[in-house]
Amino acid sequence: MITAIRIRFLRAALAAGVALTGLLLPAAARAQTTTGSLHGYVRDPRGAPVASADVRLRNVATGTARAATSNQRGYYILLGLAPAEYELTIRQIGASPQTRRVRIAIGTALEADFTLATAAVALRELTVSAAAVETRTSEVATNVTQEQINLLPSADRNFLDLAVLAPGMRLVGDRIDDTRRTVAAGAQGADQINVFIDGASYKNDILRGGVAGQDASRGNPFPRGAIQEYRVLTQNYRAEYQKASSAIITATTRSGGNTWTGFAFTGYQHRGLLAQSVFQRADAIRDTTLRKPDYSRYLTGLSVGGPLIRDRLHLFASYEGNYQNRSSRVNIVPPTGFPALDTVNFASRNGEFGSPFRSNLFFGKLTYARSTRSSFEFSLNTRGEHDIRDFGGLTAFETATRFQNSVTTALLRHQYVGGSWLNEAQVSFQRYHYNPVPATPSAANRFYGFGCCAQIGSNVSNQDFTQGRLSLRNVVTWSGWGWAGSHVVKAGGNVDFLSYDIIKRNSEIPQFVYESWFNDFEIPERVQFQSGDPNFSTNNTQLGLFLQDDWSPTPRLTLNLGVRWDYESGMLNYDYVTPSNVRDSLTAYASRLFIPLDPNRYFTDGSNRSRFLGAVQPRLGFSYSVDRAGRTTVFGGWGLFYDRTLFDQAIEEKFAEQHPSYLIRFRPVGDTDPGRIDWNDSYLTGGKAAVDQLLTGVAANTREVKLLPNDLRPPMSNQFSLGVRQLVGSWALEAAYTGVRSDNTFTFYFANLNFTCPERSFAVAGCFVGNSIPGFGTILFADNAGQTWYNALQLKLDRPFHRATEGLSWGAGLAYNYAKRETQGFNDDFSFPNPADYPRQVRNDERHRAVAHWILESRRAWGLQFSGLATVASGQRLDVGDRFGCPSDRRVVSGTPVCDPPNPLRPGAFTAPTFTNVDLRLRKEFTVTRNRLGLTLDVFNAFNNQNLGCFNTFNPTDVNGRAGCVISDPQRLQVGVDLGF
Repeated sequence: MITAIRIRFLRAALAAGVALTGLLLPAAARAQTTTGSLHGYVRDPRGAPVASADVRLRNVATGTARAATSNQRGYYILLGLAPAEYELTIRQIGASPQTRRVRIAIGTALEADFTLATAAVALRELTVSAAAVETRTSEVATNVTQEQINLLPSADRNFLDLAVLAPGMRLVGDRIDDTRRTVAAGAQGADQINVFIDGASYKNDILRGGVAGQDASRGNPFPRGAIQEYRVLTQNYRAEYQKASSAIITATTRSGGNTWTGFAFTGYQHRGLLAQSVFQRADAIRDTTLRKPDYSRYLTGLSVGGPLIRDRLHLFASYEGNYQNRSSRVNIVPPTGFPALDTVNFASRNGEFGSPFRSNLFFGKLTYARSTRSSFEFSLNTRGEHDIRDFGGLTAFETATRFQNSVTTALLRHQYVGGSWLNEAQVSFQRYHYNPVPATPSAANRFYGFGCCAQIGSNVSNQDFTQGRLSLRNVVTWSGWGWAGSHVVKAGGNVDFLSYDIIKRNSEIPQFVYESWFNDFEIPERVQFQSGDPNFSTNNTQLGLFLQDDWSPTPRLTLNLGVRWDYESGMLNYDYVTPSNVRDSLTAYASRLFIPLDPNRYFTDGSNRSRFLGAVQPRLGFSYSVDRAGRTTVFGGWGLFYDRTLFDQAIEEKFAEQHPSYLIRFRPVGDTDPGRIDWNDSYLTGGKAAVDQLLTGVAANTREVKLLPNDLRPPMSNQFSLGVRQLVGSWALEAAYTGVRSDNTFTFYFANLNFTCPERSFAVAGCFVGNSIPGFGTILFADNAGQTWYNALQLKLDRPFHRATEGLSWGAGLAYNYAKRETQGFNDDFSFPNPADYPRQVRNDERHRAVAHWILESRRAWGLQFSGLATVASGQRLDVGDRFGCPSDRRVVSGTPVCDPPNPLRPGAFTAPTFTNVDLRLRKEFTVTRNRLGLTLDVFNAFNNQNLGCFNTFNPTDVNGRAGCVISDPQRLQVGVDLGF
């Protein structure tokens, strides 16, 4: 829904954008987050610097060119280079020209030195060897190359899956049936990452997942075939990055070249190609009528690129589709002895029902080289997906959700080079739409308390979230300052105009709850629903400024000195006024609260919440080459990073007031309980209109109160690292210590609920107490006192893939992470009941994780390609961040709750909750009329490892074992065909 306010906002933002762009241009194509650079020294045979040498760089694919001149120290630098293969030529009067092939990777600063001689020097190539591997960076970063994107096995072509090649990164929701696919780093969650594609931020400001479109989605954020390469920064010391207190992923997209090329593919899975987990097999033994649910999946795509005007204007376009036909089995079997249940006809709702998923991803880009100094780029991508889900088991198909999700991003960039100056500017617009609604809406939902629990009728919620972002960004780079060495100075900023249009109809469909203990299911015991104004819309402006100096006092030492400042005008409800009845009641009954009430912190009159101006973020780094050849480098750094509070969290206090929850209890005819009302069948058929009528004069439960602190701060982290890199032949070895200390994690504590006995246990009679506040229900105080601690030793060994002209082409790597994760003060958005139950403790702790990958290609072995991705980990300890996670085995060591490792599923089968997964791909390529035809076979979880999870820590005597699920899919096969032309 586009409101008048939003229209005015967009007009004003567009006008500001045009004005600012006019001031910033002459210059934007490539933001600094997605480019690389090339630098080096030109010397004569005696080692003396050669000034005024002509340096020429030509993109092999597109023919576009750049030029530079060496200075008095023989130093040259070329900035803002698109990741690609280049031909580098050095010329000087009196010396023979030299030409090399160099490959510029995203985010890297490649060093290439030359010694000019009078004798002729033949053309030679810089292969991917020690000379072409970047070592001189303070960042802890991993580059994911085009070969890895194209050739490594991928279960669903989500390009972010390969982020695990960086130590410390992990996938969340990596299963066929998972509905939230995200990536996270260290001890922080996925919300704290940020992803940049071609310099445009894909930050999810309103919902979870870190990336726009990833909250509650099983889809991919971007077509994999359109990604050129990307860089994963787990310790990011550059001041140009914003809105992330965890990892940053920056990607660049493919461009068309001077030759028309294309690639088409399809991959197929069927239920016959999927193995079953140990739990599915056990269920089939117990119930011989069970069969594998229907499942099929097609992954298909097409990309094409080429010249519209040779050497000047190029086009690239890509499409990818994900078509899944799956089913879920509904099997509602009510208990016997309840005649009222016999009238519901649960059996008619049983059976297998389709759960289709459709995803379509489009991307198109035009690149225009106006001259050797100026270039333009325009791109547009869209993502649209539909999903029918949230049913099965004891939940009827009619209770399903129809999930609709879309993201559209348009980007215009311009780049201008003038001598030692580089200006990069960009304008982007993005619209993210999140819209889960009932798949089969009806008047009511019926919830039956057997089997925990059966549901029929409509799904209860309807949500419509839209995030609009108009972003303007400009970065100026100057490399002409020669004081005490060489400097590359960057200064720039961004201003983002955002609109958040939220319609949050949570639980508006009445849910009638039937219980066995209440009249044998004959009438509902209660109805629960929300009502009120569901509209929560506002505008927000985000401003960021930074200054960065990459200073090299000597050719072997580089210092990265930077500072960043960020500001938001509408992160919180700054004009919110605490209702007078809330203020009066909590003040009068403050003694009933277990968390002390600070009126100055939690009450606001609409003027005492100031915008946060303290997001000043210094970032320091260094790299030092121990030897002149740069084969051994010591590096390290420290940085301060601010993220942001999610809009969905920031409106919680307003949501509780504006769209409160209600609960009305019923009584059968003849009952006189004063806390209940007489049941009438019209309430069930009349739906929300009928129950809304009951709110006048009916003893509905009192509404919940949520209070946000006036001094709420955005998430923040300190990051620091120290390490060494070593080149050994064509291998690059890196070892580093990395640490992260994060603060300001958001959560709610329950102020009027608590344990009052030392055991803090429900098992002790009278220990758990709920103090009522007249006129209100649950009282929750938000806080941002949550903290995390992360310490890791990270080892990385990498040999980039290089395609040889004959024989074996290969690449391989290993990423190992030894880490300890600790948290304090939070579990999730609602930490029950209060901070006393969440001391500093080990949580989500996986000490060891190793990820290996390899790509082999042999021209002698019929052109076969064999690649793999293997993960071996110690597995996470039980989640003790929730104090109720292991009450049976819980011990206290030095005041900290500790859970013992769980027992195995079967005696002797496992000794620890280990994790192992190996994915393999075999591809055979044929030449058909000068086109390349490939046949592929992917085997995911090739050895069918049963990685156990869902441990039943509440009942150690459970005869079915302590594990209740597997946390990775069993073995799956996928066949495919592709055509390159």
